[in-house]
Amino acid sequence: MAGMGAQAITADVFFQMGLDRSIGRDGTVDRVAAHMWFNLAAARGNRDAALRRQEIASEMTAAEVAEAQRRAREWIRCH
Repeated sequence: MAGMGAQAITADVFFQMGLDRSIGRDGTVDRVAAHMWFNLAAARGNRDAALRRQEIASEMTAAEVAEAQRRAREWIRCH
């Protein structure tokens, strides 16, 4: 994503990042990061992301969901 303006990042890119984190494509499953990326994708209109976010949230604690939401808000604030 280096060099991409935040507005140029599509919902599909966020969705793919969520998928990558949710299945541990880099070697480690990170549900908090996955939820954050799915949340950002859903906010940009990706319906599949909203469903995946809901699915992964069912596997998370309330504290993990809150952290994912905090990270998403922070990402939006910074970008």
